[in-house]
Amino acid sequence: MDEAAAMNEQEFIEHYPATVDIPVQWGEQDGFGHINNAVFIRWLEASRIQLMSKLGVELTTHGVGPILAAVSCNFRLQVKFPDTVISGARITRMGRSSMGIEHAVWSKAQGAVAADGDSTVVLFDYDQQQSSPLSESLRALIAEWHPALKA
Repeated sequence: MDEAAAMNEQEFIEHYPATVDIPVQWGEQDGFGHINNAVFIRWLEASRIQLMSKLGVELTTHGVGPILAAVSCNFRLQVKFPDTVISGARITRMGRSSMGIEHAVWSKAQGAVAADGDSTVVLFDYDQQQSSPLSESLRALIAEWHPALKA
């Protein structure tokens, strides 16, 4: 978070290989007058799905595809309507069958990170009901985006 918090909007976009602009909706506000915390998890999901798409990881329920194993979110600033946020995601860790993903949500109205978090995605063989190793080609693509992760 500290690294993303010190960035401007353009640096934020360049830091994350997968970003999604998301207009804030009036109905996403709760009784406290700010965007409900559950909405932030959906925003993280949007950039995570974008990241999987860029990696060529097919979203499927048959064969091998990603499955979410864990997600966390730290709320830094309240977001209110009207605003547009940018949800960003990047891989920070590769395991045998899993990827650690760093997320952040940038509020355009506030010019700052409104939330950050992490998730773990496992490649999962839905037919065999077990994890599946990351392929060498997937590892190579991830390493292109984040050279410190070279396998």
